[in-house]
Amino acid sequence: MLKLGIVGTAGFFLPGDNTSGTPRNAPGQFQVPLRIPPQLAPKRTDAATDYYEINIRPAQVDILPGKRTTIWGYDGMFPGPTIRARSGRTSIVRQINNLPVETNVHLHGGAVAPEHDGGMHEMIAPGSFRDYVYPNNQIASTLWYHDHSMHRTAQNVYMGLAGFYLIEDSFEARLNLPSGEYDVPLMLQDRLFNGDGSFNFPAHNHEGINGDTILVNGVPQPYFQVAQRTYRFRILNASNSRHYELALSNGQPFPSGRRPFLTLPQPMLQIASDGGLLSAPVPRPTIAIAPAERVEVVIDFARYPVGSQIILKNKLGRGATADVMRFDVTRKTTDTSRVPAVLRPITPLDGAVVTRDFELSVNREGMWVINGLPFDHQRVDARPKLGSTEIWNVINRSNVPHPFHIHLVMFQILDRNGAKPPAGEAGWKDTANVGPLETVRLIAKFNGFTGKYMFHCHNLHHEDHMMMLQFEVVS
Repeated sequence: MLKLGIVGTAGFFLPGDNTSGTPRNAPGQFQVPLRIPPQLAPKRTDAATDYYEINIRPAQVDILPGKRTTIWGYDGMFPGPTIRARSGRTSIVRQINNLPVETNVHLHGGAVAPEHDGGMHEMIAPGSFRDYVYPNNQIASTLWYHDHSMHRTAQNVYMGLAGFYLIEDSFEARLNLPSGEYDVPLMLQDRLFNGDGSFNFPAHNHEGINGDTILVNGVPQPYFQVAQRTYRFRILNASNSRHYELALSNGQPFPSGRRPFLTLPQPMLQIASDGGLLSAPVPRPTIAIAPAERVEVVIDFARYPVGSQIILKNKLGRGATADVMRFDVTRKTTDTSRVPAVLRPITPLDGAVVTRDFELSVNREGMWVINGLPFDHQRVDARPKLGSTEIWNVINRSNVPHPFHIHLVMFQILDRNGAKPPAGEAGWKDTANVGPLETVRLIAKFNGFTGKYMFHCHNLHHEDHMMMLQFEVVS
């Protein structure tokens, strides 16, 4: 017990489901249609910059039938509006805080200057605003923005403060992947509800929350009507703590030869991870996704007859939480999109000049820590040099998983317990799940900006419980 660093705790949160049965307040499964978060239009534009404005405010929204739920939302929405940015073109997002508490905003996966990263000590007071400058000097990828307040991230995100931020570029556009209405963001979250429809956020919870209701884009276990064609789904796990293992209820192989560019042996085709496209598509029968991770998959519904219903399952769930959503094939249509055999070349990082060890554990006081230390924004725990490449050994000394997130940089996973990572993790990442007693080696190049940034566990309750350190990129 001492060696594993698990003294002084009880009731550990595990990666599976700690709920069972039917939620008390949720509707029946697949009763409500999926909603797609609206795209936010710029307030104005100039030759190099798009200017956005978001009002962070409380709102009453419909989640459970016949009840109203109070949320804290970007523009009063749950999830917030989607921003579609262009690689190489700057976005300036004015965030106006009309909440009763301080807040800030972190662009998760964004390579931004430290003063625009949403550091936990850089808050927006109620009634004030802050302009966040995002250069978007990175490849096309599915990012997201969310609250990052000190000791309150878990509760604020639970209240609704999360939204998609999608970067696009001309390279990806030339591939002719499914686009427009066939490019669908899916934000996965779970919640507990009180009898009046309000969110039930258990106070003083340091292990994590597994809710009994699965939400997709803020809708409880929705259905989504699809055509007989390929769709691109950008899947984000925005849950506070819950891990998912996704699979389709009908896992029959594709008919061979039906399409020369899609001869798939599995029902889902992964094309991207956190930081953009993989080098080649990867057939996946199941996909594990930890909090803050993103996976992009193509699903071809052309192989299903009109009238088919396919359920997206969660193999880590029990009872109602074993089902995420349902796809209903309702119509025929033409499809000119394709998934090429080669997506985007990825050059392996090498030439690391420094190797660092970071141990994830819980101390004798029951506090989640890294290298035995809680977060202190006055202390710097690592100083990578600008332009240098480092290897980080992330060592989990506990019996629970920790999604490990590094601000500023995208990294590559070298190995897990000495074994090569699976093909779905062979691309650019900003969050890596580190399983119980597992060691994951990461390699990253610290480019772009000097200054202080955070790295932490993205189980938001662990993060709030000080499982976070700080690094400073120095010139």
